[in-house]
Amino acid sequence: MKFFVDTAEIDAIAELNDLGMVDGVTTNPSLIMKSGRDILEVTREICDLVDGPVSAEVVATEAADMIAEGRKLAAIAENIAVKVPLTWDGLKTCKVLSDEGRMVNVTLCFSANQALLAAKAGATFISPFIGRLDDINLDGMELIEDIRTIYDNYGFDTQILAASIRTVNHVTESARIGADVITAPPNVIKALANHPLTDKGLEAFMADWAKTGQKIL
Repeated sequence: MKFFVDTAEIDAIAELNDLGMVDGVTTNPSLIMKSGRDILEVTREICDLVDGPVSAEVVATEAADMIAEGRKLAAIAENIAVKVPLTWDGLKTCKVLSDEGRMVNVTLCFSANQALLAAKAGATFISPFIGRLDDINLDGMELIEDIRTIYDNYGFDTQILAASIRTVNHVTESARIGADVITAPPNVIKALANHPLTDKGLEAFMADWAKTGQKIL
């Protein structure tokens, strides 16, 4: 499974990238706002930092403007994946940009039917939002499973990018079902290393080591 980090904070990306935990990055208008940076400037810096796809989202709502914005974003670097919403205009944009050989991430997916349309439009990635479905008492993981089945049935190349990841269990279940990619905030990715028995075991080892009075360095 590929790990994309869902942030526009350079320091957080760099820390995870140094550990080999970053296969790509996803951004959106909300994350750009939180960074306080110019979208073109920060996106270019992220693209220079990581080798994998970097999703940069259009903000227009009409297809013609989306396509123009997408081309401008794609010109930033070769590893840009233009991010478009799963609307009819977004699908039109996806078709045009994917036919031009550009990576496209179709986002805000909440149904298997939407995912099917995105794949037929040539999307590189489809981003189903797990956490937001959970918020309204629907099973986000069930959507991942449905998309996996449909894509495998027909041999679609579109990669399932599990998004709106809120917990480490979302990561585990996405991996179990067979999502190609997860995108998660840095704190969720780092939390994957945590387990209370690891902490308890380390505490016991350190207590026993202290009793020996020895040093390694």
